[in-house]
Amino acid sequence: MDIVTIGEVLIDLTQTGKDARGIPQFAANPGGAPANLAVAASRLGAQTAFIGKVGADAFGRYLKEVLAENKVDVSGMAVDADHPTTMAVVSVDAAGERDFSFYRSANADVMLCKEDISDEALKAAKIVHFGSVSLTADPSRTATLDAAARAKKLGATITYDPNYRANLWKNKEEAIAQMKAPLPLVDILKVSDEELPLLTGTTDCESGTAQLAQNGIRLIFVTLGANGVFYRFGDKTGHVAGVPCKVGDTNGAGDTFFGAALSKLCKEELDTLTVDKLENILAFANKAASITTSRHGAIPAMPTLAEVEG
Repeated sequence: MDIVTIGEVLIDLTQTGKDARGIPQFAANPGGAPANLAVAASRLGAQTAFIGKVGADAFGRYLKEVLAENKVDVSGMAVDADHPTTMAVVSVDAAGERDFSFYRSANADVMLCKEDISDEALKAAKIVHFGSVSLTADPSRTATLDAAARAKKLGATITYDPNYRANLWKNKEEAIAQMKAPLPLVDILKVSDEELPLLTGTTDCESGTAQLAQNGIRLIFVTLGANGVFYRFGDKTGHVAGVPCKVGDTNGAGDTFFGAALSKLCKEELDTLTVDKLENILAFANKAASITTSRHGAIPAMPTLAEVEG
């Protein structure tokens, strides 16, 4: 298995417009950052698996079907008979920017336990990926951190997206502390330009990534929206320009970018990766993210390999 992702899969009730009476209309899109990334990488040629928990309900069955249809291995997906599948309401403004309202205080994705994640699944993976949404509460917080630590010992490359959603945390201080906690385990990190100052206290990509690299992180990406991506690879830094597009909505763009990058990086060794090859990979990832941004929804908007290479 190239990439195993761990964490939340949920229903994004995404605003699609208003009817003639002015009532907002919503589509039930599959979502959740780790699930999004698994699909993005799978569509671009990687073998991926997803480990998470859904409810024993229609939404849970639908999410499992969507991942399987996108050739994501779902054998590690658990079903919780006592807690419903998680939902998020995604409102989109005129510029395509998103606002999230989550319904997950006692929902299935938070109930992921250590026992739900086998050593066999982790041992099979070249890359094990997770995000910070599963760190907001236990038991999923303990399960995720335990799995990342086990995977690291088993030789996997650990990748992490501290995907900040303010309304999932009691306060910003707790969010920052929990988002920073896994950094010493991480080999490849993606942060947005909004998350960089949360983790480092600076908006400067050069000094912020230097600070993050002190945790032992070998490769760091700072996504800059339409402006592309800044990277730090050891002591080398650089910038790869974005690909312009007309924005549909930005939902899933970061997950597509990271999934696209990892779909290529899973076939490389960091010890022998060159800057030229890295920049080619990031140009590929920027194009994939641009295609997703030009469409609506997260998983439904993600491109195929033919679309990105075309």
